[in-house]
Amino acid sequence: MVHLIIVCNYFHRWLRKVHSRKIRRSLNTSRIFFGEAERLVKEEFPKRVIEFDQILKSPRLSYDRLSEILPNPDTILPIPAVENGNDEPASKKRKIPETISGAPVYAFSSGSVPCNDNLAKLMDEVRPKLREAVEMTNTVKMWITLLIPRIEDGNNFGVGIQEEVLGEVRNVESEAASFLDQMSRYFTSRGKLITKIAKYPHVDDYRRAILDMDEKQFINIRLVVLEMRNHFSTLHDMIMKNYEKIKVPRNSNAEHLY
Repeated sequence: MVHLIIVCNYFHRWLRKVHSRKIRRSLNTSRIFFGEAERLVKEEFPKRVIEFDQILKSPRLSYDRLSEILPNPDTILPIPAVENGNDEPASKKRKIPETISGAPVYAFSSGSVPCNDNLAKLMDEVRPKLREAVEMTNTVKMWITLLIPRIEDGNNFGVGIQEEVLGEVRNVESEAASFLDQMSRYFTSRGKLITKIAKYPHVDDYRRAILDMDEKQFINIRLVVLEMRNHFSTLHDMIMKNYEKIKVPRNSNAEHLY
């Protein structure tokens, strides 16, 4: 019996040590996480404002580049080559040999149709910054979420500030992710439109639609950069103005005022 009591006491001490180590490890992780979030707000957010502002004001996103960025529909999107030998478009579609199975392949007289390289380079420049923005805002979102205290009656003014700032952070994270998705869908939409041009070369509206799509995408990229600059500026300003209330939403001495 005595031996059993000794074993039980030893086991309980071991459990307390393990639990204590887990708590210390959790606290250390929280300190590192909180420190990283505060560093992002104080140091990285202002840097992102400057970076996006520099991109926005650079010649790469100037509206004067539109004539350079938009493709020439007669060279980049040519009408398929003639087949009847009299310099007139073929009256009928070329028949696919019976030995070949599968979906028909439509070809252009000049070969494959390249993507808009100028727009692709702009998106390759902006896309990594959007991914970083999603990760940074997610970290700040978790920081504020973990600082929200338990629900109590009264003295919730600071908690209201936390929730308002948290809502703005979530909005920026959602918009950055949406911008990434929009850039991915652009290539799919453009590819479908080029397929229409190959299938219906006599419809000039499809070819003009490519110009409108590329112009719209250029404006969208510029708008994305503008919005992200403003978002980071607003977040930095809002968090720093309410920094103390975000970190300590409730005054522990408030109860002594009544």
